[in-house]
Amino acid sequence: MATAHHNLSQFDSPLPSAAEMRFGIVVAEWNREVTEALLEGAVRTLHAAGCPDVNIQIKYVPGTFELTLGAQFFAEYTEVDAVIALGCVIQGETRHFDFICQGVTQGITQVQLHWNMPIAFGVLTVENQQQALDRAGGRHGNKGDEAAAAAIQMVKMQLDMEAAAPNQEQDRRSVN
Repeated sequence: MATAHHNLSQFDSPLPSAAEMRFGIVVAEWNREVTEALLEGAVRTLHAAGCPDVNIQIKYVPGTFELTLGAQFFAEYTEVDAVIALGCVIQGETRHFDFICQGVTQGITQVQLHWNMPIAFGVLTVENQQQALDRAGGRHGNKGDEAAAAAIQMVKMQLDMEAAAPNQEQDRRSVN
């Protein structure tokens, strides 16, 4: 459904408990007014689902393109259950927008598949600053809320599936 017709902060069903889940949040510093608002939304949603502050790690990267490597660092060097990647790319006059959007989308997909770890895509790709603000706590809600909710739901799914397949030798933390 198009964002223009959907509030990113409203969920169709209650979120599972995140009381025992651990999350890494990687935040782009570029477009900081927007990304800090996304971060506030993500943390608010994690807290609302019962995740304590001690289970939330936040790290910053220079820009949206660097979110992929930041997410990989979380997967490789920490014991988080999922990563939430938050960034904002605003269309400019050159094709730079296209390259950044494509790179971060493909990169995050590759990282989550390689590490067998949910990585929520909380990246705004918009035409202007107002569209970004509308989706970072404005009239369309907060994409940070949506990304945190997706991370919680995917961790729950993974834990449920691991529990249903107890003969598996590997779990999400022993892939590499």
